[in-house]
Amino acid sequence: MPSVAAAPQPRSSLRAVAVPAEHGGWALSAEPGVLALAVAPSLAGLALAVAALVLFLVRTPARAVAVGRHRGRWTTREQVAARVAAVEVAALGALVVVAAALGEPGWWWPGLVALVPGALAASYEVRSRSRRLVPELAGAVAVVAVAPMAALAGGASTSLAIGLWLVLAARSATSIPHVREQIGRVHGRAPTGAVRSDLVAIGLGAAAVVVDPALAMGAASIVAVVVAQRALARRPVPRVAVVGATQVALEVAVVGLTALGVAL
Repeated sequence: MPSVAAAPQPRSSLRAVAVPAEHGGWALSAEPGVLALAVAPSLAGLALAVAALVLFLVRTPARAVAVGRHRGRWTTREQVAARVAAVEVAALGALVVVAAALGEPGWWWPGLVALVPGALAASYEVRSRSRRLVPELAGAVAVVAVAPMAALAGGASTSLAIGLWLVLAARSATSIPHVREQIGRVHGRAPTGAVRSDLVAIGLGAAAVVVDPALAMGAASIVAVVVAQRALARRPVPRVAVVGATQVALEVAVVGLTALGVAL
């Protein structure tokens, strides 16, 4: 009697709308909070760092709801997503309240500025076009606004907070196009050479030093990232997992060197 193959199990509706598919987003979401806590540790900053992770989580169910509404669809999947999003938004609100109660005054203004790139990224999300370069860059700039917010909440100066934002925005400006290029190579597409994004990143790093000279090591780390990525782009095509692991290592290096430079 021939064996009968087991039918594939459908993915859980809860998992599909609650667990982010973008594994690299965890590191991107943790990066600004870790840097801010290393530079200006505080309970308010910790609350905002955790809030950044919750915001990354809520993006998945919120996107499912927004896309469903945009397409005029309201199935069980969208209903589950709405419930998950409601719980996570409540948690996000509680963390913001904690930060407001414990943090130094005026920490919130970078969040208002970040609404502009955040709204741009969200407009692409609703149309299921979030994998394009513009929304990825805009979303990253919005996410790393957590660094100046948490730093200000911990008592850091405005100049240092802005500089931290510029350093992390610079890393995103060079790394996101590089990752897209490397993944394109995995799928047989010709490299694009992302030179303009590298120049933008170096410019943002230089601006960070102008704003606060204590960020010289952070700016130098951006130059090092650009050089490392250009060298990697000349090597044989890596596996996607290797690309991701390399980016995490570069993120850790930028955060560590930036924090060290501020401490010295």
